[in-house]
Amino acid sequence: MPTREIRCILTGMGNIGRTLLELLSSRQTLFASRYGLTLRCVGVADSTGVAFSSAGFDVAMLASLKALRGAVSDLPDFIPGLRPADLVARADADLLFEATPTNLRDGQPGLDIVRAALQSGKHAILASKGPLVVAYGELAALATGVAAPRLTFSGAVGGALPTANLGRHLAGAVIEQAELVVNGTTQVILEEMAAGHDFATALAHAQAQGIVEPDPALDVDGWDAAAKLTIFANAVLGRPTLLTDLRVEGIRNVTPAALRAAWNDGGRISLVGEATRRADGDYDLRVAPKTLGPEHPLARLGHGEMGLLVQSDLAGRTTMASLEQGPVGTCQAMIRDLVAIYHDR
Repeated sequence: MPTREIRCILTGMGNIGRTLLELLSSRQTLFASRYGLTLRCVGVADSTGVAFSSAGFDVAMLASLKALRGAVSDLPDFIPGLRPADLVARADADLLFEATPTNLRDGQPGLDIVRAALQSGKHAILASKGPLVVAYGELAALATGVAAPRLTFSGAVGGALPTANLGRHLAGAVIEQAELVVNGTTQVILEEMAAGHDFATALAHAQAQGIVEPDPALDVDGWDAAAKLTIFANAVLGRPTLLTDLRVEGIRNVTPAALRAAWNDGGRISLVGEATRRADGDYDLRVAPKTLGPEHPLARLGHGEMGLLVQSDLAGRTTMASLEQGPVGTCQAMIRDLVAIYHDR
């Protein structure tokens, strides 16, 4: 099969970025044979700066560098003083993979990076949530039009779960209620606490799996789940939504006694993002711990599993679940977006 070369840039080389590099390295033959795509990574950025190689980097080498706690500034193609957004704007590339740490205050540095990509005609595939939470409307407008670049973000909302793609599957239907259990960290913590571990030990177990945000408060205080519900509201419900539109409560006040009672009853307590349609057509949006009885489909999620349940007028009840190992599911979603941009279309 003839292949098309895609020149890409990766910004953010933490757990997600490094894992993505490993997958891009190990699956080159599959991408070429199944999808007719060859990826050449020409630019990378981490917290130390940026590097650019027109000939392309050895992605296996980049993954090894980060696994050994190396930095972009160690590369011979490092460019001192250049911002990631400037690299993205100027580089000869087709596509941006954006995986910088989540910043829900102003979306930076990801917001400027994604703006630069879209304004320079590059497709943008996001794992980072900050830019979408802060400026979804602006970024979506930059990606609107027949010739416009694509803005995709499957990996930003529940890892491998096709949460952000749900609107396409429920075309023509009206969503009456959505329940999202899309924060793996709190799932693990609440399960570990129900089994008798204290909060600190449960958090350490989640961190060992590589699923915790660099700032754990984003997970345990509900803000990661709230960010994902905000994106879901914008992208799937079509409701212009900011983080401040949500009521948010984390898991710090969930007691071991309440957890044991829920599990002994055959159910569980999960951190749930909910969207409930009102009579006026708008939605109430909230994130909070919720006791799920034994009859609830999401109460049957396995250890660390994430899921969603959607009630719609035409499709009835739709339930999805995903069990992922670390950041691999998020990276698979980014690859799914890549295929949707270049192969499916």
